[in-house]
Amino acid sequence: MILRIDSENPDNRRIDKVVDCLRNGGVIIYPTDTVYTLGCSIDNKKAYEKICSLKKIKPNKANFSIVCSDLSHVSDFTLNLANDTFRLMKKVLPGPYTFILKANKQVQKIFGYKKKEIGIRVPDNNIARAIVERLGTPILSSTIKHEDKIIEYITDPEDLQWWYERHVDIVIDGGIGGNVPSTVLNMIDDVPFVVREGLGDSNI
Repeated sequence: MILRIDSENPDNRRIDKVVDCLRNGGVIIYPTDTVYTLGCSIDNKKAYEKICSLKKIKPNKANFSIVCSDLSHVSDFTLNLANDTFRLMKKVLPGPYTFILKANKQVQKIFGYKKKEIGIRVPDNNIARAIVERLGTPILSSTIKHEDKIIEYITDPEDLQWWYERHVDIVIDGGIGGNVPSTVLNMIDDVPFVVREGLGDSNI
């Protein structure tokens, strides 16, 4: 189903529908401050494996991000987070950045294999953050790419519904999405290393 939600003022009842779906093992497509994204509950391994199947990637090779509503959950999934790194994250988040950080044992439990790094996102999007806040836990997420490599990303929720209606439980229509992904910064050595140039200014 497609569910329209106002990005400026998300309706709590509609957000609750999405949250119920996630708690019951559902897979959703939702907007961020960059591109539309596949997401599932961080506590549901079957939903995670379903997304991997949709993207035709092996679960132990997948690069998912953990999407949070703020920075309060970061320490739950990371190891030895430096003060300078936290200050930088606090400066630019919410925003169009993914921070690659050292993963702790909790991340290994989530994914079911030893994983040394994890991407952390706090998107500047009211719908995404409202879902995480109501859910009470972060969302595992992976961006959606178009099969056409020239177009790369699908920006229209109606098109997403057409492509994925038989594969996901809810497509959230939060308006036309972007076609530029987040800027990815590797902070493993506590110094920003740009892995991917994206919407966020890499000169921070």
